[in-house]
Amino acid sequence: MIKRHLISLYTLLLALGAAGSTVAMPTSDTVRELSNSVLRVKVKLPNGSQGLGSAVVIGNNEVITNCHVVTNATDVSVIVNGEPHKATALKADWHHDLCMLTVENLNVPAVKFGVSKSLQYDDSIFTVGYPDETKAPVSTFGVVKGLFPMDDSVIIRATSTFRLGASGGGAFDDAGNLVGIITLKSRGDKAHYYYMPVEWVQALMDKPAKSLGVESEKPFWAMDVQQRPYFMRVVQPYVSQEWKTLIKVASQWVQSEPNTAESWFYLATAEYATKDYAKAEEHFRKVLALNHQHVQALEYLGKLSEKMAQDETATTLALLQ
Repeated sequence: MIKRHLISLYTLLLALGAAGSTVAMPTSDTVRELSNSVLRVKVKLPNGSQGLGSAVVIGNNEVITNCHVVTNATDVSVIVNGEPHKATALKADWHHDLCMLTVENLNVPAVKFGVSKSLQYDDSIFTVGYPDETKAPVSTFGVVKGLFPMDDSVIIRATSTFRLGASGGGAFDDAGNLVGIITLKSRGDKAHYYYMPVEWVQALMDKPAKSLGVESEKPFWAMDVQQRPYFMRVVQPYVSQEWKTLIKVASQWVQSEPNTAESWFYLATAEYATKDYAKAEEHFRKVLALNHQHVQALEYLGKLSEKMAQDETATTLALLQ
């Protein structure tokens, strides 16, 4: 049961959360410098068509992109000052959809690595990539809204948007350190945007290089629905407000990953929507125990405390009549 004396506490916490959620803007010099290290990728496919993507320079003659950008390609080039530079080899992490390309005579400065696992909820990030057929890089800005533990790191969800063609581009923290690789988004107008962590990029650097055209494998996000991570499986029932389905999937998630704050958040959200307020309060508290910076959980607890205060006021007035 939520007590009325908690209203002021939640109001204060909401204010603190809102103050911390402001998107910090990197300097124009930082964005300009990083734009030099994010490149357009062009690929030729066996059927004669062409594909586009983006890549981030991470070392001497080495760039990172998504494997789905270069899958089945017969020729891969990155564009520097309008000139194509051919990729000669790759290191592939097909499961995580990360491919590192060797590009000779690149002569482009590499970015600095951040730490994806050190990100916090509502930290600001910005992206640099080449959406659609743009010839100049495009930047978007947002904040972290989800951190999903996976394979010794975290997949990042953020409000910074991206469009087709930006896959393989970079997500950076305020200081301009690479923290993620633009990779995938969910369907629909209320899409969720996801980034692969730099820890997986660093692990890939130690793998042996292979020739282009090697047989590819499906990434985790392209598996059958029941084989995909829970953070992907909750999106559709969440955005379409299919609360019973969301309770079912989120309940399975909390059993599988009880220490993941987002699993409890999606469960509590569905319970709130179905007016199971006691369970919703308990589980929103669980979210905050795991992630005290979870602003959305704070907002819901604020709504619950206000609702309880209104109910108590209504009861008092009824007794006085």
